[in-house]
Amino acid sequence: MSTGNPEASAAVGVYRTLVPTGLRRRIARRVPMRLRMALKQLLRRLQSLTLGARFFRGLRARRRWPHLFGEGERLAVLPGRGAQIALVRPTVSPLGLREANLELVATLLEEAGVDYFAIRGNSDFRSSLAVAEADRDRVRGALDRSARTGPVYVSACHGDKATGRTALCGSRRGRHVTHASRVLRVGMVWSDPKGSLVLGLEYGCDIEFWQPSEGRLMAPRPNRVTEDVAPDEPRVTIPVSRLTGFAALHTRRTRSVRTIRPCADALPEDVRFPIDVVYTWVDGNDPAWQQRRAAFGHGGYHTESANAARYISRDELRYSLRALEQNAPWVRHVYVVTDRQRPAWLNDRHPRVTVVDHSEIFDDPSALPTFNSHAIESRLHHIKGLSEHFLYFNDDMFLGCPVTPQDFFLSNGMTRTFFSPSQVPRWDLTQGDRPVDAAGKNNRRLILDNFGSAIVQKLRHAPYALRRSVLQEIEREFAGAHRQTSLSRFRSATDISIPSSLYHYYAYFTGRAVPSTIGFAYLDLAKPEIQRRLGILLARRDRQAFCINDTLSDGQDTERQTAMLRRFLDAYYPVPSPFERKEPEIR
Repeated sequence: MSTGNPEASAAVGVYRTLVPTGLRRRIARRVPMRLRMALKQLLRRLQSLTLGARFFRGLRARRRWPHLFGEGERLAVLPGRGAQIALVRPTVSPLGLREANLELVATLLEEAGVDYFAIRGNSDFRSSLAVAEADRDRVRGALDRSARTGPVYVSACHGDKATGRTALCGSRRGRHVTHASRVLRVGMVWSDPKGSLVLGLEYGCDIEFWQPSEGRLMAPRPNRVTEDVAPDEPRVTIPVSRLTGFAALHTRRTRSVRTIRPCADALPEDVRFPIDVVYTWVDGNDPAWQQRRAAFGHGGYHTESANAARYISRDELRYSLRALEQNAPWVRHVYVVTDRQRPAWLNDRHPRVTVVDHSEIFDDPSALPTFNSHAIESRLHHIKGLSEHFLYFNDDMFLGCPVTPQDFFLSNGMTRTFFSPSQVPRWDLTQGDRPVDAAGKNNRRLILDNFGSAIVQKLRHAPYALRRSVLQEIEREFAGAHRQTSLSRFRSATDISIPSSLYHYYAYFTGRAVPSTIGFAYLDLAKPEIQRRLGILLARRDRQAFCINDTLSDGQDTERQTAMLRRFLDAYYPVPSPFERKEPEIR
């Protein structure tokens, strides 16, 4: 899907950039979808005509950097990126590239005898190193020499934004960029072997040239700590994880970096507590699970509860874990909650993953087996070893781009709530209500009775930020409704939905949650435009989270949907996570 995705065409990207959204929508209403897709496919094929030029640029790169073509090494010439050359890495990741670029630039400066110190910049995804303006010539020489070892790129920055074209270090344009720019962004480009995941200078290392003024060195742009320092400010060495929320703070040690004392201390906004992740997972194709479910009848008061699509496993969990490892390396531990099941591909011996059976979190054996997600979710805070702060994922939720703990929690422990524009119906509870609406109305009754406010909005189907202690409090405060939900074997009209709704309103009214926003997309596999929407999502990779759901499928289209989803997920998340067995079992 990475090479045949019409939405990834450079021409289509330019069209979306230059044409306002409102005008694009008017055009879309007047031009049939098939015609639009055919035009996009044509643009994609025309772009592929540049393959010959890319081939010859590849040969030139091979001659320039022959040492990079040893065992396990190769380069790739990228389409639509100004003929940039990427280093191909089987384990490419944003954090890996961020650390590699920091190592590259720090080493270049040290070898050139340039004094530097790390600064807490405004991006957690890039490093920032400060040098004196007097050392610019030595920095330029170091960057020129970097071209001997491999393709390293540089661009000028205005504030935090890169400006102008990216240039290869050592080239004529590269020397021009480094001549007077007050901030340089330096780094490599990495690609996975299939070329579907390409990471560039968005994870680079910025070199800031600090100017002398009245006996001080002045910063060329705002940062998070200080606008000036003394030239002889003492240097200290600290782990990189002290400078960015994106680092794997609780899972492994990070490299050390030289900085100044004002940058070494934690800031008020820093989230330093551990954060775990909990998944609930079921394989509806498992004959033993099907037999357990059939023993209790059709299940559920509503047809949506009994819909087999709710239990189909398309290996979403595998890819959601890949997304988690790529985009949230700061997660401490992952818990997968199941009913006597575990994915065949899961490396459950990995020290950062634990499979939790329902029997470990339900204190009443008569409640099991349960096929009610509301009931299972009501017991998540009983997971042994679970951190106070955690994120709850369904296996159809994915992180679409790098995120930090601050996207989900405040540093004082408050959780962020992502309200949806969708509303809980206002009319009274009826037996015909969809399960999600019935639970929302029951939540509304509890909140109205206790806080005098009526719930209107649902929440986005994105990762839910939760606190274990608040969930324990909810179990005590609403003991009757809580216990009734936990004992409902199938979804019931009396259920409450705790981590997906009730928690967030309760935490808000008790001062432990704040409304927030997240870049989000919801996609339904049953919708006719799903393939186009998946293509756009893959081309842009600009949503912090997205959900791919199937609540309406009648089962007849399952194979086509599964194949389409697999192509998309393989292209979006091509790098296996450490939670997968190295040699997955053959299906």
